[in-house]
Amino acid sequence: MNYFGLVKKKEVWGLTLRGWIVSFICFGVILTICIFNLHSFLAISKPVNCDIMAIEGWLPDYALEKVIHEFKTNNYRLLVVTGGPIEQGHYLIKYKSYAEIGAATLKKLGFDEKLVLAVPAPSVERDRTYASAKALKKWLISSGLQIRCINLYSLGAHSRRSWLLFEKALGYNVTVGVVSIDDLSYDPRYWWKCSDGMRDVIDETIAYLYARFFFYSYN
Repeated sequence: MNYFGLVKKKEVWGLTLRGWIVSFICFGVILTICIFNLHSFLAISKPVNCDIMAIEGWLPDYALEKVIHEFKTNNYRLLVVTGGPIEQGHYLIKYKSYAEIGAATLKKLGFDEKLVLAVPAPSVERDRTYASAKALKKWLISSGLQIRCINLYSLGAHSRRSWLLFEKALGYNVTVGVVSIDDLSYDPRYWWKCSDGMRDVIDETIAYLYARFFFYSYN
């Protein structure tokens, strides 16, 4: 019976019990691999050979100490600090942006003030990292230094997303490398065992996927 040609009978394939067991095992293996490798994927280090260093001004003090060591070890000639407006506490301090407070902290740690430059970004509602990168591009153009490459230093799981957005903002004329500084707030090998690690890695994974597949560059 064909019910006036509106329906038809056809064969349907389905998983057996053994098939479901194998599927769950495969899913578990893939999930385990992702869990153990996700942080290292996000906390990427891929520097290029250049003499200009850029950092994100919100980096914690211990990371800035690492930055100073990296600057001296790798013979950089200029350190540029990026970052947007400080959202809390700016009434209590003279610094109005993370770029300024990052540069001031470096100087307080003994870094040569002639070798560091703060490049503040404007206030934006979203895409703060991209706004910082665009501010850096504007400075690069106005500086007249003909800079062709730069190494970006970021923190832990934030690094891959920052690298992607800085590449998008700076364009093809500037090669961007990246160095991830260890985040000491949790053990990256077992990030899923503490709330800071879970929050950081999951948030950065979602943010990276957005930046990779849905974000569009703008002026």
